[in-house]
Amino acid sequence: MINDADGRSPREDVEFLARSAHRVGVLGRLADRPHERVELREATGASSPTLGRVLGDFEGRRWVVRQGHRYELTPLGEFVADRFEDLLDAMTTERKLRDVWRWLPREMEGFSVELFADAVVSYPGPRYPYEPVERVTHLIERTDAMFGFGTTVFKTINVEAVCEGVLDDMTYEYIYSPDVLEATVACAPERVAAAAARDNCTILVHDALPDEDRCGLGIFDDCMGICCHDSATGMLEAIVDTESAAAREWAVSVYDRYRAEARPLDPKEAEALVSSHLAS
Repeated sequence: MINDADGRSPREDVEFLARSAHRVGVLGRLADRPHERVELREATGASSPTLGRVLGDFEGRRWVVRQGHRYELTPLGEFVADRFEDLLDAMTTERKLRDVWRWLPREMEGFSVELFADAVVSYPGPRYPYEPVERVTHLIERTDAMFGFGTTVFKTINVEAVCEGVLDDMTYEYIYSPDVLEATVACAPERVAAAAARDNCTILVHDALPDEDRCGLGIFDDCMGICCHDSATGMLEAIVDTESAAAREWAVSVYDRYRAEARPLDPKEAEALVSSHLAS
C-alpha cells in the first residue's frame, strides 16, 4: 500500500475523513462554494476549536487554502470531495437494497444497482405485512398503461386492481409463465376473463422468463418496479420501484427482448383455463 510523505496510507486518509461528521460537513460545504469560517461553524455546528482543527488538517493535506477571510477547496480537495460524495451515494444505495439483494435480477441483461439509487423499497414489516402488496396496487391504480412480466401481478388484491384498471380502459400488456398465468386466473377467473376479453388487454406467454424464481418487472407510465418474491412460498417479499428514466428505459429494453419471444395466449387455451377454475 502506498504511503505519503507523512507515512499515512490512502486508507488512513479515508478513515480520517469518514469518522468525523464535522470533516464531512466542512468538505461538503466547501464543495458548494468558498465559505468564511463563521459560515462553516454555523452550517456544521462545529465549535470554533473543532473547526480550527478540521481546517488545519485539510490545509495540511493540501485540500483547502485560505483566501482572505474565506476558505476554498484546491483542485485536489475538489477531487477528494467529488469521489467521497460518490462513495457516500453508493453506500446509501447499498444500504437501501441490502435487505432485498437476494431477489434482485441476475439474468436480466443490463441490470445495475446504480439504476436504483432513488428507489422506494417496500417490504413487510413486523407490524404491517401488507406494505409491498399495497405499493403494487398504488402503482397500478395511478397509471394509464402497464407492461411487464413475471410475478408483479400475482396476489389477489393486485389481480383485482389490474382487472379494475383494464375494465376502466387502462392499457395492459403482460407476459406470464404458464404457472403464474394459471395461478393468476385461479385468483379471480370471472374477472380475469372479463378483462382479458377487452381490446386494451394483451396476454402473452413465455416458457423461460429470466429470474422467474426471484422477481418480475412492472413498467408504468412514469416509473418501473421490481417485484421480489419467494419461489418456494409465493410470498411477496418486496417491491423496489423508481421514477428514474434510466431504470425505466432499461426495463423497457428487457421487456421488449422477451416480448419478441413470447406467444399470444390462444383464445381456446384461455377459455379452457378459465372454465377449469370456474368448475372447481
